[in-house]
Amino acid sequence: MHTEQPYIHALGHGALTRFYDPFIRAVTRERAFKERLIDLSDVRPGHRVLDVGAGTGTLVLLLKQRIPQAVVVGLDGDPKILAMARQKAAAAGVDVELREGFAQRLPFPDASFDRVVTSLVLHHLSLADKTAAFREMARVLAPGGELHVADLGPPRSLAGQLAAGALRRVGHLRDNLDGRLPELMRAAGFTRVEETSRLYTLFGPLAYLRGETSID
Repeated sequence: MHTEQPYIHALGHGALTRFYDPFIRAVTRERAFKERLIDLSDVRPGHRVLDVGAGTGTLVLLLKQRIPQAVVVGLDGDPKILAMARQKAAAAGVDVELREGFAQRLPFPDASFDRVVTSLVLHHLSLADKTAAFREMARVLAPGGELHVADLGPPRSLAGQLAAGALRRVGHLRDNLDGRLPELMRAAGFTRVEETSRLYTLFGPLAYLRGETSID
């Protein structure tokens, strides 16, 4: 399958990478939305967890601090933002593995993880890349493993729907705003796909999605 640009720079341009953390904190209630994602993902001691699109490492650090006995791996395609993540991990004294790679071509063997999490990544990807990413996330999950997504979701209010009409023309937001992510997850082989929660931010409504890989 043809896929497009492997990764998008933080905030869309490499020169803006250093502003990523303060921007995300300002517009997404970052701590609240990532803590909720951790709660919903039900990571347990001994689990192997992959964060796809780890960015500056905030989520992997929170995960490891919350569940120290879990093995936490962060993956991102941007070497500059990974360097920031490594600096944050070293400063916090947290032992996590950070790897360079792409959601569409995950550099891990089949059934490597018990949980895969991803936040504010998928809305950057084309439909072809979303499709490839979901298939790869299903591949690297062990049987009975779970994928947990936090990303822009379809608006429910009239004002949100009106705003979404214009935003559908921006980048690759349409699939998210039209509520297609659950459909894409099912097509990739996930079962029991559901929206588990929702959080409203200045960035728009964040939908939390969950799917499982089959045990058989």
